[in-house]
Amino acid sequence: QVQLVESGGGLVQAGGSLRLSCAASGRTFSTYVMGWFRQAPGKEREFVAAINWSGGSTTYADSVKGRFTISRDNLKNTVHLQMNSLKPEDTAVYYCAAERVPRTVVAGSSYDYWGQGTQVTVSS
Repeated sequence: QVQLVESGGGLVQAGGSLRLSCAASGRTFSTYVMGWFRQAPGKEREFVAAINWSGGSTTYADSVKGRFTISRDNLKNTVHLQMNSLKPEDTAVYYCAAERVPRTVVAGSSYDYWGQGTQVTVSS
């Protein structure tokens, strides 16, 4: 079993930055694909970014490409999402997720473990 705890959310003005962190329990963290998803009020959950076990491969949604950066530290069992040039449409609850077996990194259904989420609000 893996537990994921997100932190770093908050309120920021448009154009600002936030850095989300996800702390994972368990000794097999370094083998998991890690992803970030988000869900805005009244909308479906959507993929944001994913990173493979080594950190050598990353995938981003088109809407965040060039603005967000996903990274991981396998020694500290953490994954981060650096968010720059934030826009009001980035407002959502952001979730960290872990995928035991690499499948379709953009599909939430591929992930086995989820955190509770952290709220990000971007004001205009």
